[in-house]
Amino acid sequence: MIEVLLFVATSFMIGLSGAMAPGPLLTVTISDSLKKGSKAGPLLVLGHVIGEVLLILLILEGLGWLITSSLASAWVGLIGGAVMIFLGLNMIRDTSSGMESDGFKDFGLVSKGLVTSVSNPYFFIWWGTIGAALMLKGMELAKLTGLAAFLIGHWSSDFAWYGIVSFFSARGKPILKSSYRFIISACGVFLIVVGLYFILTSSITRLIA
Repeated sequence: MIEVLLFVATSFMIGLSGAMAPGPLLTVTISDSLKKGSKAGPLLVLGHVIGEVLLILLILEGLGWLITSSLASAWVGLIGGAVMIFLGLNMIRDTSSGMESDGFKDFGLVSKGLVTSVSNPYFFIWWGTIGAALMLKGMELAKLTGLAAFLIGHWSSDFAWYGIVSFFSARGKPILKSSYRFIISACGVFLIVVGLYFILTSSITRLIA
């Protein structure tokens, strides 16, 4: 039992180190928390978790190799980059028009969290390597209990970190009122740059060129 609890803690720390790294989901969390309050973080993470569940099922079915294949990585980079650019342009458009909505208003924050996650090629690379290794380690430790320990630790880190970011972003809106539009626009520009990077580094783009 102690080993399982230690594995939960280890999974939490490894997950936290990944969650704290700057990326599209963090950018979207800050932006949407400023617009929609502290509920944004947990809902975006819920969408992120749904994407992870789908990948976990693929890995358990023995299709982990497909996740990290060069062809899959290339297409995710190309399509994901386009999605990131779309999100970034929406942020900039909304701030310039004074709107506090986005292109995903009909789909909700959960769907936005899912789309933001699966549009990131590194999401698949992490789960096809580190994530898969931790899953197998957990199952070697205590079968399904070990797998559950990993998932509890990992998902707790996501909800904890993005919940904190969302809370303080929402609470800071009155203080940041004068620079609110600038921050949202900066988030939008960041996503556009990330999207362009994904597209330009996609092997399919290099083949076309």
